Amino acid sequence: MKTRSSARGEPRRLGNAALLALMLCSVVALSLIRGRFAPIGSTAGDAIKSEDDAAAAAVAVSKAAAVNVDTGDGADEAAAEAAAEEKDKEEVQPKPAADGSRGGAAKPVCYETSRRSDTCEAAGDVRVLGSSQTVYVDSLDREWKTKPYCRKHDNFALAHVKEWSLKPLPSGAAPQCTVNSSATAFVLSTGGFTGNPFHDYTDVLIPAFITAHPLRGEVQFLVSSYKSWWMNRYIQIFQQMSRHEVVDIDADDEVRCYRNVVVGPTFHRELGVDASKSPSPGYSTADFRKMLRDAFGLERATATPSGDRWDIRRRPRLLIISRRPSRGRAFMNERAMADMAASLGFDVRIGEPDSSTDTSKFARLVNSADVMVGVHGAGLTNMVFLPAGAVVVQVVPYGRLEWLARNTFAEPSAGMEVHYLEYVVQLDETTLSEQYPSDHPVLRDPMAIHKQGWNALKTTYLDKQNVRPHLGRLKNTFLQALKMLPHGRDD
Repeated sequence: MKTRSSARGEPRRLGNAALLALMLCSVVALSLIRGRFAPIGSTAGDAIKSEDDAAAAAVAVSKAAAVNVDTGDGADEAAAEAAAEEKDKEEVQPKPAADGSRGGAAKPVCYETSRRSDTCEAAGDVRVLGSSQTVYVDSLDREWKTKPYCRKHDNFALAHVKEWSLKPLPSGAAPQCTVNSSATAFVLSTGGFTGNPFHDYTDVLIPAFITAHPLRGEVQFLVSSYKSWWMNRYIQIFQQMSRHEVVDIDADDEVRCYRNVVVGPTFHRELGVDASKSPSPGYSTADFRKMLRDAFGLERATATPSGDRWDIRRRPRLLIISRRPSRGRAFMNERAMADMAASLGFDVRIGEPDSSTDTSKFARLVNSADVMVGVHGAGLTNMVFLPAGAVVVQVVPYGRLEWLARNTFAEPSAGMEVHYLEYVVQLDETTLSEQYPSDHPVLRDPMAIHKQGWNALKTTYLDKQNVRPHLGRLKNTFLQALKMLPHGRDD
């Protein structure tokens, strides 16, 4: 019985095995086909790798609270945590996000230009319908989707960015052109984290420059998720990059026709341009800073004295970036710091940038400075206006936040040709010592707070902390900055 039953079951067992093998082969084949032909960015999270999910998990919930468009605080630090995780991977050379070729016909090239950005380019009969976030191109034979903002793995940022589609031009009922232009159309978004100066430059303005600079003004910015207050703040920069009007494309009823289109800017690095990734001849952060000087009429390209050397008529200027104590990370002895700096020979100025600050006016103030000092925060982004050879001093709050300082401002300083100094706040210089008992983990074991996730770290060490630097220690830092400055013909 057992033998007979076993003999009858053998063919059935073999048949089941064959069926399972066939199903497995089918799944593998379908996966390969999808990987080869799927358009880039079909959904906001398609390209997110498992390690990015793990890195983002601790910060995703807190990012909404981290963004404060009125004061420009917070989101830069959240971004820096992800940047620390991804730094090595972002340095890889750009690669195609998907192969768009079939049958040898010309197709748009959609690139993963970095781990932060996807860029699609197309040429031919291009028709842009902004109200539906659609670009029709006669050379396409399928649809592509992307979100034109340089933080493609950040679901919170992308929730504020509209998705754009590139579609084949319909043969029978193609939308008729109402506006024609010989410029290259460039679609980008000012959604995401814009309103925070760090993100304004890192996610939008510098990536826009990277794409637009080779076009020598023959580019038209089609801005999605347009914010009039934001554009008013930076309109001089866009006017410097383009000879054409900036279009609020989501609210546009025209059918705009071009011969070339770029959808999505290219990201290189935090607050900078990587010359090795730029089209030949390569351009760099120095070129971006020159463009800023032209845009805002900044006089000083380098931090040199007006005569042979610094003298009473032109003392080196030190700018303190001020913050209100209620915002956290404020200098509690700001006046004493200014007096000490003045005793060293500095011409001291104090500035507090906020959402109502005139960008041009503040840029001129920063450009007049030879040394700029501030506690870690979005206000230090103004270092983009410093003349080459100037010094930026980043005061790092207590709490083992050196990694944060490095990714956001220390590393970008080299590309800006600005000297960098760091002052790390000690336990007896932080107001946290007045808020917690001496044996509390906040004071004794900051890494224990780090392990609780970004929200705990940010709330504790960035939002609740003000600082009172020791004037003796800070004096040594200011003297070091003074020695770094050019001193005229005696250098």
